[in-house]
Amino acid sequence: MSTPGEQQARNPLHGVTLERMLNELVAHFGWETMGSRIRIRCFTDDPSVASSLKFLRKTPWAREKVESMYLYMLREQARRARG
Repeated sequence: MSTPGEQQARNPLHGVTLERMLNELVAHFGWETMGSRIRIRCFTDDPSVASSLKFLRKTPWAREKVESMYLYMLREQARRARG
């Protein structure tokens, strides 16, 4: 059985700020792709990290989608690195 600390250490989101997630997602996918995958105005209408952070911090369902997209990106990058 693992301790809570060990479980957190294996959590790929542990220690990753929402701002870092957004910056990495924008660099990887771009605003247009993000807006087509997650339909929220802060990604489609005059997008910026600042406006997105403000919205995502107040909107749990949207933040969950961004976290999910970030995990997908990490899996995709790991797959490419392996082979």
